[in-house]
Amino acid sequence: MGVESSRIHRPNTLNDDESWSLFSKFAFSSSSGICPDDQFENLGKELLKKCGGLPLAIKTVGSLLASKINSPSQWRDILESFHALTTEGKASPVMASLRLSYDELPPFLKQCMLCFSIYREDAEISADQLIHWWVGEGLVQGKGSKTAVEVGCEYLAELISRCLVEIVERRGFDGKVYECKIHDMVREMIIMIAEEEGFCSFNEQSRQKLTANSRWLSFIDEMDEKSLKYSSKLRAMLLMSCRRFEFDRISGFLRSLRMLDLSNCAVDETCVKDLFNWISSLRRLASLNLSGIQALKEVPSPIHKLLNLQLLILNRCNHLEKIHPSITNLKKLIILDLVGCPIQYLPQGLGRLFYLQELSGFRVVSQHRKQCFQLLEIKDLIHLRVLRMHISDVTIITDNELDVLSQLKMLKVLAIDAEDCREKDVFEMLDKLTPPPSLQELYLKNYQRETLPSWVNPQQLSRLKYLCIENSDLVNLSSGHPAWKVEGLCLKYLMKLDIQWKDLEKDMPALRYMDISHCYKLKDFPCSVIESDSWRKNQD
Repeated sequence: MGVESSRIHRPNTLNDDESWSLFSKFAFSSSSGICPDDQFENLGKELLKKCGGLPLAIKTVGSLLASKINSPSQWRDILESFHALTTEGKASPVMASLRLSYDELPPFLKQCMLCFSIYREDAEISADQLIHWWVGEGLVQGKGSKTAVEVGCEYLAELISRCLVEIVERRGFDGKVYECKIHDMVREMIIMIAEEEGFCSFNEQSRQKLTANSRWLSFIDEMDEKSLKYSSKLRAMLLMSCRRFEFDRISGFLRSLRMLDLSNCAVDETCVKDLFNWISSLRRLASLNLSGIQALKEVPSPIHKLLNLQLLILNRCNHLEKIHPSITNLKKLIILDLVGCPIQYLPQGLGRLFYLQELSGFRVVSQHRKQCFQLLEIKDLIHLRVLRMHISDVTIITDNELDVLSQLKMLKVLAIDAEDCREKDVFEMLDKLTPPPSLQELYLKNYQRETLPSWVNPQQLSRLKYLCIENSDLVNLSSGHPAWKVEGLCLKYLMKLDIQWKDLEKDMPALRYMDISHCYKLKDFPCSVIESDSWRKNQD
């Protein structure tokens, strides 16, 4: 799927006009950068005198004031606080603006912000990793119809809007953040606050050091596993070490962990048993990430002891072939991610995971295969928001399974990968499915047919906002139905797709963003159709 990148840039000091222009962009964002009256202009220019032309200070204080655009008195309060911090020598203009912005955060966002402190300087941080941490530790919870992960995305967006966090990589269609980072001065500030509040400790080089009172830890090469025995208060640990980790040395310790991220950990086959013996003792664990561990061939039975587990991330475990049936005891599980794992089938009874919201890497098999999770069980996962599934030549979808997806009233994202499928009969079965009624995003990959499934049409997918089709024999997108409401479109490696831009505009009048790559027969499109390119409405 297409992305746009935003990377840190450190320009020179700005002059007065440039400073006002930058400030206006952030402070008056609700009015397209236009100052509403002279009162705000005078207050704004007083503040700019304290910023010294420094872009980070200007952006941060401007973002802080944007939410107070109807209150001159609140602008004066910020001006006075900024004046006190800078004139009394307590802080530089940049650090003063950052501290003011942080102090204005609600308590729940402050703690989320402090989590950034344990990442190394200039680290590019996975948004998923960060949000999974927040969910696992209980810093983020679902609200109404929104899942905890969706709320976590909103929290991250809020920190970005306040210029405390910067975007590294995001999706072009809706700006969904994939990776982010923080400025070194932001890191300097939150390290100080995190230490003051007892979350973690740092040495003179701003590297984290482990103490008996540490609650969060980024474990790096310089640290010794044995020292973890004295850190009983640890609630979150991310393994950032490249060397082999000796799990037998910490067996029976760290019982307070809520979040454990061992992604890409250097583990050999002899250590896997020690790893799970230790993990199974972490009864409070809510978020476990073992993605990319190549020695992992099986998730063994001790996994059933983790009764508080909510997130289990196992993607890119390229040798993982089996998950023990006891995983069905994890009643609190909301995310199970198996993307990229060669697991041929999941254990029967997965439908009992009533609260599951995301299931990725599910391979659809025949009902004749006993003791395995089948498509029919999907209907029991009524809270499912995201489903990513694979079909193959051995897939069989029976008549009583054709409408199971339509029973998933809350499903928003559906991805179907047919990489291992060439059988015409399987595609015909797929064609007969009844889609989820509230679907917003649809991804079809390796769909080797010349026409879309019959249910991929504007009438049955009336809420669809984003359509992505990759590596297909598709010839035409036209459905012969009323116009789509799709706003985002991704077309990649569709060598046979032959359509005119004017026809696509007619079929998709709401289209505002598009990614195109290697679609050689597209005609008169407003962007390149050969190399990877993107188009945004009103920018062509």
